[in-house]
Amino acid sequence: MKTRFLRMMTFAPWFMLSLTTVWLSSAARAETPFIIVASTSSTENSGLFDYLLPKFQHSSGIYVRVLSVGTGQAVRLAQNGDADILFVHHKPSEERFVSEGFGVERFDVMYNEFVLVGPALDPAAIGGQAEAPAALKAVAQAAAPFVSRGDGSGTHKRELSLWQAAGIDVSKITGGWYRETGSGMGATLNIAAAMEAYTLADSATWLNFHNRRGLKIMLRGDPLLFNQYGVILVNKAKHTHIKSALGQHFIDWLLSATGQSAINSFTIEGERAFTANAPSDIVIPDKK
Repeated sequence: MKTRFLRMMTFAPWFMLSLTTVWLSSAARAETPFIIVASTSSTENSGLFDYLLPKFQHSSGIYVRVLSVGTGQAVRLAQNGDADILFVHHKPSEERFVSEGFGVERFDVMYNEFVLVGPALDPAAIGGQAEAPAALKAVAQAAAPFVSRGDGSGTHKRELSLWQAAGIDVSKITGGWYRETGSGMGATLNIAAAMEAYTLADSATWLNFHNRRGLKIMLRGDPLLFNQYGVILVNKAKHTHIKSALGQHFIDWLLSATGQSAINSFTIEGERAFTANAPSDIVIPDKK
């Protein structure tokens, strides 16, 4: 018994040191400044945030926690005060968010495009089409399988606007060729690949998608497929706990020459995934 006690005493300093180290490490993490960004899933699925955020965190000491969801859900999270920043890609929703007092100001950050993808056999014969509404009308006429996200995301909202431009009300479609997944872009692309179906995707997620099977891009370049991203600071007047100063620091960095250059330098398989386009009259000096 005495020997066992002595052994415990021998290891006690090491044990206490370990406990102290763990406590100090936990305390340091707890005190690390951070913000929460509610963002569209494409910024996460593409790998953009994995590339950008370490650069911002290294220069600022501010850590970013991302809630990666569809645009509609991201807006609701920000409205409820569950995020400090809203970073999405459906301008009408963003402008409404600001006009209703939930956001301070909206800024353009970057853009890419949507692409219409489909099976290599192309049963609707849309390959070579120049206009997205005409291509979708051909898909409908052929009753070729089409997979929609159906989740209220920015991509889903754009898809619905394209069907409307084609003169087709998808809410009245019967026959089973039009399917809604209620899922994110990655899952929807997987389902489209398995079903040999058409779908609309953002170009960055498509570039980073490796389970393509027989899917390929059928149409791109239509101005209606332009995909603008915006960033907004959540209004502290609505939710007093919002970290306005830290959040503004992140926005300033995104709009700065350093942030814009970082966005432009992010590539997937050699192709630029996003093009920075913050207005030149609001680009600010770099912040450390």
